[in-house]
Amino acid sequence: MKTEVLQSIKKTEEESRSLIQAAREQKAKMLADARIEAENLIAKETEGAEEYKAKRTSDAHAEAEKKSAVIIADGEKQAATVRAESKKNLEEAVDLLVNQFKVKLNV
Repeated sequence: MKTEVLQSIKKTEEESRSLIQAAREQKAKMLADARIEAENLIAKETEGAEEYKAKRTSDAHAEAEKKSAVIIADGEKQAATVRAESKKNLEEAVDLLVNQFKVKLNV
């Protein structure tokens, strides 16, 4: 009877050790899986952030190009207006000089 009780205790201890070992292995596997999943999520989010950054940069560049084109067009219009006014003033200045020259010649 004593032997049977000791064997029963020994068997229960072995089963307990086996369960504890299995639980430790399961814990280690779960931790490893969680780490892998976390690394995958970080990689995915990093890639997503890089794509977002590239898109925002591209959008900003396109917007800058549009604004630049508008500014250049406005500048060209202003330059054309200044040229036209200059030509008009040039003709008036030439006429004024010619008239003054004629007046001095007649004097």
